[in-house]
Order: sequence, then C-alpha cells, then structure tokens
Amino acid sequence: MRAADDRAIAEVVRHLKGGGIAAVPTETVYGLAADAANPGAVAKVFRAKGRPAANPLIVHVTGAEMAARYAEVSPLAGRLMARFWPGPLTLVLPKRADALLTGAVTAGLPTVALRAPDHPVMQAVILGLGRGVAAPSANVSGRLSPTRADHVAGLDVPLVLDAGPCRVGLESSIVKVEGDRLVLLRPGSLDAATLAAAAGVAVETAAGASTAAPQAPGMAFRHYAPRLPLDLDVTEAQPGRFLIGFGAVAGDLSLSPGGDLDEAAARLFDALHRAEASGAARIGVAPIPVTGAGAAIRDRLVRAAAGSTGQG
Repeated sequence: MRAADDRAIAEVVRHLKGGGIAAVPTETVYGLAADAANPGAVAKVFRAKGRPAANPLIVHVTGAEMAARYAEVSPLAGRLMARFWPGPLTLVLPKRADALLTGAVTAGLPTVALRAPDHPVMQAVILGLGRGVAAPSANVSGRLSPTRADHVAGLDVPLVLDAGPCRVGLESSIVKVEGDRLVLLRPGSLDAATLAAAAGVAVETAAGASTAAPQAPGMAFRHYAPRLPLDLDVTEAQPGRFLIGFGAVAGDLSLSPGGDLDEAAARLFDALHRAEASGAARIGVAPIPVTGAGAAIRDRLVRAAAGSTGQG
C-alpha cells in the first residue's frame, strides 16, 4: 500500500502502460484499474476479482472529449455530462465502431459504460495513461465494495494507492441513454429526480433483477455482500448480531445519528466491513428511508442480504 503522492501515481501509470493492474481511489469506491485497450490487462482484472465474463466494466475518462473517442454522444448525453461530470454518474452509450477498447470491457454489448471520476488521483492516472481506464470496484466479485485502501483485501494486486476514505462511498448511478430516453440501471447518489431535472426528460427505472446478462456493472441480484447473514429493517439489539443504526436506532455504530442520507451512503460500506470483522454471528441494519440517496442504500442492502451467507 502506498500513499497516493505524485511518485506513486507515476508508478501506477507506468505499471498500467506495461499491462499491469492497480487499486486506485475514486470519490465513489476504490477501483481495480487497467488499460481498457489492453486485453491482457483487462483479463487480469477479471481473474483477480473472479468476475463473470458477461459483466461489463466501466471505462473511466477525463471528461466529455475523451468519452467521444469511445461512444456516440448525443445531445441528451452531452447535457448530463455537462451537468454531472466529473462526478458519480456512469452513462451507457452506443459504442463507436472504431473505439480502442478490448472486447471484454463491453462484454460483447454494442454499448460502453463511461464515467469521468471526480477524484484527483484517478484523474491523474487517466491523464498519465492517455486513454480510458477500466476500473471495477477493487474487491472480490460479489463482496463488499472498498471505500478505504485497507478494504482492498483478498486480491492479487501489486499496487494499492491510499488516498483515505472515499467521499461519496457508493458506486455511481448508471444511466443508459437510448435516443431520447433515459433508463436508470443502477441507483447511486444521484437519484432519478435530480437526473430528470437536469436532462429535461423523465428517467425510467430498469426492470427488476433477472438471470439475463447484465447491461451494466453492479446489476447482479446477489452483490455487495458481507460474509455474514444480513438482516434488514432491524430496530432492536439482539445477542450475537452487530446492529448498524440510523437516525433514532443507535446500534453498535450509526450510519448517521441525525438521519442524513448522504452521510449514511458515505459510511455504508465501511460500516459493513466493520460489522463483518466484529466477531458477531449476524449483521442487522436499521430501516433506511427510500428517498434520495436512501434508494441507492436500499438497493445495495437488498443485494447484499441476498448474497450474504445463509440468505436465499
């Protein structure tokens, strides 16, 4: 693990240019970075995570200009980029025929998922490489996302840059742009109402989970899971169960004593990591309102409960 200073960032850039992988911070979660044009490097990401080959990756770019190398950017997509980039928004767009991307990045789909991160370290890495960086979360596939450098565990990754805790703490909102339609594939800190207000069109919600191949990262029903059974909407302590509180439910620790959903989102995965390491037999999470960032928190918790040990 290295502090994310200029020398360490330069080392990561050299490593990526040589076909290597590295764990790099963003404002959402820590990502497992690779050159998106290098098939061998992207294959290392899939192997390190144990990630299914049908699950596409997000390509991180500096901004709209670099995005245009990889995708057809409509006026609607351009409005979203102008309003929310850099930031926690991934856009799924039609892939350009001449896009310099290895096929595994898009999982054979005619679309590509693009994001401009709002973090100086990842931006410096992309600039140094000079092209898109594929970077799914730096965790074993299906397990808890890493929002601190010390959460990057169980992966065969030679370099981990430490820039402290992630500011947003939840993976990006993913929106598919289909002509004049917007479809929210994965909720994040940017909710449908905020996106619709900026775009000037309604934002539809993707159909429920299925066994079909995902259209975008993070759409598997069982995902973000701790290695302990996870119970939702818990309001009372119980022996052997680590309780993550919110608002009036204090718990063993609280996502936000004051009921702030943005604060809760930023603390969610760190709290789940701490609960997993607590020695308890189970984890409980207090009720979370399904408004604003609460919708994304609920999405992660439902998927985590489905994928945790002992859950169906």
